[in-house]
Amino acid sequence: MSGAGKVVGVTGASGYVASWLVKLLLERGYTVKASVRDLNDPDNTEHLISLDGAKERLHLFVADLMKDGSFDEVVDGCEGVFHTASPFKPVVSDPEAELLDPAVKGTLNVLQSCARVSSVKRVVVTSSIASVAYNREAKDGVVVDESWFSEPSYCEERKLWYVLSKTLAETAAWKFSKEHGIDMITIHPSWIIGPHLQPSINTSVQLILNLLNGDESFPYANFRWVDVRDVAHAHILAYENPSASGRYCLVERAAHISQVIKILQELYPTHQFPDKLSHDSILINPDYSVSNEKAKALGVQFIPLEESLKDTIEGFKKKNLVSI
Repeated sequence: MSGAGKVVGVTGASGYVASWLVKLLLERGYTVKASVRDLNDPDNTEHLISLDGAKERLHLFVADLMKDGSFDEVVDGCEGVFHTASPFKPVVSDPEAELLDPAVKGTLNVLQSCARVSSVKRVVVTSSIASVAYNREAKDGVVVDESWFSEPSYCEERKLWYVLSKTLAETAAWKFSKEHGIDMITIHPSWIIGPHLQPSINTSVQLILNLLNGDESFPYANFRWVDVRDVAHAHILAYENPSASGRYCLVERAAHISQVIKILQELYPTHQFPDKLSHDSILINPDYSVSNEKAKALGVQFIPLEESLKDTIEGFKKKNLVSI
């Protein structure tokens, strides 16, 4: 109960990572002030208010990334703030309005609220491997680490709007935090899987669900994988460890989709999984590795991919999304 008597804030609390973060913070005794988009939407709130300790120590607020001062009430009185809220849309018609502005202006909006509150000692921002590894040097065989940065021009050329949004948001956050003396740490998870607490299925977990529910083929894709529980735990370690600093990449391992299917076949040998590549499939993401040594030094003990996949699917079963 290392958080007993301490108050922290979490933005975007209804999301995949943030839900687990709220759960773990409550388990550690923290009082949590958490923002959601709509207090009247049960999809935003029910899975949070049902958590152990929520009745006594979880306080929900409405906040809008694009509204100045919207997070003032959330961070007021907090010693630490975890900023997880950021839009993700794989397909957009207006990148500026749908992704770039909410990510950049939203992050600065949260940091501005933190800068106005003397109680805030550290801010942990959920970034992404997207702001680390998307540049011309991330090629087959290289090892990416926290010293790497994605190139905005590279992202724009390839219309990687989500990647660009995370890259620009992180750049703006570091500039603001240094100018205003904010002790900030950024967390950079890769492709996140694992059991979900929220009712909706996010994009990264949907990929696994598609492999279970009738897809006849699979994409020719390399991914770096990490468990959602490790991501949430890393945020807390980064907040609680006085010597933590800078950026932390979170990757348990890199694996091609075909390797993931092989693991799934071993876990569920009677189930039929796709056994051929998608028609006209081209390689998605080079075959580079990401160092997790800094995260391990922080104290992250990564859950193996095999366990993450099994727990993801067992979570699907509990919500009646698969029959396997």
